[in-house]
Amino acid sequence: MGAKERIGAVEDRSEGVSAIPSERPREASKPLLMVDIDGVISLFGAPMGPGGGPLEGSFHSIEGMPHFLSATAAAHLLALSSHFELVWASGWEDRADEHLPHLLGLPKGLPFLSFERSVGRSNAHWKLDAIDGYAAGRPLAWIDDAFNPACHEWALQRPSPTLLVQTDPEKGLAGRETLRLERWAQELQLR
Repeated sequence: MGAKERIGAVEDRSEGVSAIPSERPREASKPLLMVDIDGVISLFGAPMGPGGGPLEGSFHSIEGMPHFLSATAAAHLLALSSHFELVWASGWEDRADEHLPHLLGLPKGLPFLSFERSVGRSNAHWKLDAIDGYAAGRPLAWIDDAFNPACHEWALQRPSPTLLVQTDPEKGLAGRETLRLERWAQELQLR
């Protein structure tokens, strides 16, 4: 199978970590949406929109680090929450719930993954064990800006429907990715 066919299969196919459950009940009928933060909601570089104008959002100092938080990405996540059970899959871990709900109007109390090893921005495979453990065979989509070959191989071998959606870290979660995720979730419901 060539690289193009393998990527299509990932999109269309039906190391000591822990996951912290939220206080809300799991919505087992919805697929999971594993959400990274850096490069998806917190953007890198000059925050410019699709037409070259500025993106909607604002700068915040979070634990002493400057972050441009995209209001556009937050709005897209809110729209996706009707199709998915959202789960933070980020090195932010519990800090996501501490900061993002009041800064961006995102739901409070979303579950988050906890990782045993140190995180590294260019090395997405450090998330695989935590995501796999939390998902427990449920269909899932994962949105991140730093997938590597291990992520694609894992998605290909997963028996449940799995979709990897990569963002541009300067634009984050935008309309194109949101539409793709919505269509995928709707197709799952038709199966």
